[in-house]
Amino acid sequence: MKKIKNESEFLKEALRVGSRYFEARGAGKFEATDHADMKVRAIYLLLVKDKVIQPLASADESVQNMRHKLAIWISRNLPPDHQLLRGSS
Repeated sequence: MKKIKNESEFLKEALRVGSRYFEARGAGKFEATDHADMKVRAIYLLLVKDKVIQPLASADESVQNMRHKLAIWISRNLPPDHQLLRGSS
């Protein structure tokens, strides 16, 4: 998968938004001590279950690819005037 510009910043935003979605859906609550990879996997699986994002092929299911998928998801769902989108041009 081709890395997108500012991918780490997009991932941070995806984790922030995804965590709120996760909690609002009643799927649970993340603790401050939870590892980022655990959050990535849980948010990714919930978004796939809710058919918000298309799942990765089972051979490509890795935390690294899930991180990339979440970064793409948030980059497509941010408002056009969001600072991360202005910085990625």
